[in-house]
Amino acid sequence: MLSQGEVLDPEILDRVAGLELAARKVVEGFVTGRHDSPFKGSSVEFRQHREYTAGDDLRRLDWKVFAKKDRFYVREYEEETNVKTYLVVDTSRSMAYAPASGARPSKLRYAKLIAAALAKLVSDARDLVGLALWAKTDALFLPPKNGDGHVHEIASALASAQPADAATGTDLGALFEELSAKVRHRSIVVILSDLFDDRTRVLEGIARVAQRGHDAVVMHVLDPDELTFPFDRMTRFEALESGPLPVTVDARALREAYLAEMNTFTTDVRSRCLAAGVDHLLLDTSQDPGTALASYLARRLMTR
Repeated sequence: MLSQGEVLDPEILDRVAGLELAARKVVEGFVTGRHDSPFKGSSVEFRQHREYTAGDDLRRLDWKVFAKKDRFYVREYEEETNVKTYLVVDTSRSMAYAPASGARPSKLRYAKLIAAALAKLVSDARDLVGLALWAKTDALFLPPKNGDGHVHEIASALASAQPADAATGTDLGALFEELSAKVRHRSIVVILSDLFDDRTRVLEGIARVAQRGHDAVVMHVLDPDELTFPFDRMTRFEALESGPLPVTVDARALREAYLAEMNTFTTDVRSRCLAAGVDHLLLDTSQDPGTALASYLARRLMTR
């Protein structure tokens, strides 16, 4: 949890304000003219009444209850009381990658923006949203809530998050095991990561989340350099996490083998996610985040 001092740091506040503004712009393009949430459950069975609070949809007011108790109550449904969304953002060192030119944001910055936009979108729909920031040993978990204050707390946590120390490494498999134990009721779990870890362990962990009855979504964040390997000269490569020492090689000699391996990796991830009933969305950081997110969410709405 962030301390008050960390939240009030002017530099942090500037980053939070910038992230929230960018997230709002992403969301506005999607929600204009809509009232449906792309992360709603399929059930609309009445569940209970709760006392009205400012901002609740007036169409949900129960006037019969008001006539009996002289107090305002709104109707809640199964989809509102049971379905929660957890945003899981990988903060391992490899997520720090960005081109030296600064032409694109880092993968972590891109994932932060998508997560902040989703938090606002889910909360605006009166649903509950939580956040998990994870590398290996350093973790932050905000339980699901809604409201502007909670969205601001999520944005603050995202803005403050830094890539893990290179020596820390990553263990996404352990994260999914922990999530499976922590998230007991059926929920939506959105994973934003480059998935650079033990592939078998990661994919088994994702499948386990789905097997527990959760609606899992993998947003696979990669930089175009990683997808196309545009290097064509002697290039120095460094491992962002655990791996060999920096090495300088002729990139042209590696290109064909690298692209074959990357294609195998992305194809395997997608096919195994789909086989497990997990949504898979490949995001490269050159894409406009608003366009990419709106396209996916529109498809999700149509299929539900």
